[in-house]
Amino acid sequence: MKDLGRYRYVGPAELAGTDPPVGAVVVGSRAVLDRRPAGSDPDEPVTFVVALDGSLRIAPRRSEHVALAGGGDVLAAGEMTFAREGGRWTVAEVTNQSTGYCPGPGCWTAVRRALDHLGLDHPGAFTTEIVFRRCPSCGERNIVRDGDFTCALCDSALPLTWNFPPA
Repeated sequence: MKDLGRYRYVGPAELAGTDPPVGAVVVGSRAVLDRRPAGSDPDEPVTFVVALDGSLRIAPRRSEHVALAGGGDVLAAGEMTFAREGGRWTVAEVTNQSTGYCPGPGCWTAVRRALDHLGLDHPGAFTTEIVFRRCPSCGERNIVRDGDFTCALCDSALPLTWNFPPA
């Protein structure tokens, strides 16, 4: 799986300039997880990005990834669920689900590095891996489901390889 490096925001332009989410934090240590982001449910996934400096940033689930990233490029984006096991925080689930950045599965490398740096146990790969493609006919962002590379909007064939503009 190729690590694609940086991801540029490819979502709706009106979201690109939004303010940082309430409750957003940079996870500088596992202790930060004891102070969950304001407004987040402890059993609910959080929105996350891995910033260009490799830091993990989290915010309540309904936050926009682009706001959490300060409008900039990211190394990875998705959703993450934490759990307490034996008095320690672990990552129970993690996905690359971000329709704003549409990161390829190769962004796991950046997620793994950020989690390893924090000493957080994790599943070793995305627990749910999302495949994104942009339709070359209509430009729509698509999630490929069940290996069906067909645009949900115009029924055109989607490319077999990741095809969003590089950062």
